[in-house]
Amino acid sequence: MPTTHTCYAAIDIGSNAVRLLIKKVKEDETVLNKRLSKVLLLRVPLRLGFDVFSLGEVSETKAVKLRRLMKAFRQLMKIYDVTDYRACATSAMRDARNGKSIIKKILKDTGISIEVIDGQEEARMIYNNHIECMADRTGNYIYVDVGGGSTEINLLVDGELQHSLSYNIGTVRMLSGAVREEVWGQMHDDLERLTEGLGEVNIIGSGGNINKLYRLAEKKDKKKLRLPVTSLQTLYDKLVPLTPEQRMDTFSLKADRADVIVPAAEIFLTIAKVVRSEYIHVPVIGLADGIIDSLYENKEGEN
Repeated sequence: MPTTHTCYAAIDIGSNAVRLLIKKVKEDETVLNKRLSKVLLLRVPLRLGFDVFSLGEVSETKAVKLRRLMKAFRQLMKIYDVTDYRACATSAMRDARNGKSIIKKILKDTGISIEVIDGQEEARMIYNNHIECMADRTGNYIYVDVGGGSTEINLLVDGELQHSLSYNIGTVRMLSGAVREEVWGQMHDDLERLTEGLGEVNIIGSGGNINKLYRLAEKKDKKKLRLPVTSLQTLYDKLVPLTPEQRMDTFSLKADRADVIVPAAEIFLTIAKVVRSEYIHVPVIGLADGIIDSLYENKEGEN
């Protein structure tokens, strides 16, 4: 029987980096088995959040770079015969005064339509991407995605989604000194209230920083892909006193990771303390995967 391929693409315009993910659907008609497999992943550290959280808008220099990047992504999607795509912008573009005008110009120049999604939708999309891997989990989990501009949190009880929350606490926002103290307090109070009486609550971590922290940590459970909170604390204590340049040399980090990795660890440690977590589970997950999963599911629903 013939094998056919359909390709989907996701563009994730984050506060620290912009990503293009392309996955193909491999359909084997003999065994009726369909699966999504990664064809291409590109990550470009445009760092839009450093403009937005300090100046309130995206600078003209970065707006031009974003347009050029979208043109390049458009050509790559043509090369890979992408049949459907979705482009989503998150925290930085939500906050940017000139966000709408930039998106309008990108649509005119490239034909790419960008949606600015709110934090709640971002949280749900990230969670929904991994509902299958959660189906066999029992117990209580806080699903945490730490981005450059915001942190998305989902509370799961025996694999069932109970609450989706979003807070303007992110790595780039913290480095820009743009996180208000009351937002930390709100997150602390919400988590304390929602997890009261639940007993043990562990974290499922999402985002590039927690994946890097997991790889750098000396003590971890590789079989179960989980990082003890005590091990994360030890690594954090080693990272904090170093300059970004020293972190690059000592831990072989890229420049756009060396600064944001510390506030990311701080966010995870703060949440772990509030909900009394012992472990952080670290599957490789992200918003772009969630976007493609939703495209695939919508297409399947039409058939």
